[in-house]
Amino acid sequence: MKFELITLSGVKLDQEIYSATIPTIDGEISVFPSHEPLVTMAKNGVIAVTSQKDGDEVEYFAISGGVVEITHERIRVLVDEADHGEDIIEAETKAALDRAIKLRDETDDQVEREKAHQLIDRHLVRLKVADLQRRKRR
Repeated sequence: MKFELITLSGVKLDQEIYSATIPTIDGEISVFPSHEPLVTMAKNGVIAVTSQKDGDEVEYFAISGGVVEITHERIRVLVDEADHGEDIIEAETKAALDRAIKLRDETDDQVEREKAHQLIDRHLVRLKVADLQRRKRR
């Protein structure tokens, strides 16, 4: 089955896969070949893409919300941002998380507080993907 992960900056992944696990607003779903057609909303979280049936080759992506389209032959995920696990630098992400938490705690402006919450969510997902990537290497 073909998997396409497309961001605002371009195609992040376009390859044949065996399965994918995707965070949606209704919960996490796993998609295998010949899955029933579905269109749903993705939420911030981790996409795990397995390229082979034995499950040895797994790639992880931190995504922001978006749209998921599933057909019998293809999965297409359209998101604002997607970061591959190998591209995430854990120390930088932790520092960014700390700055977002500080912003949330120090602001009285509701709009700034909401932006801080969104940044916190984004960086927590990125740290989760970095952790999964580190475990995979072991």
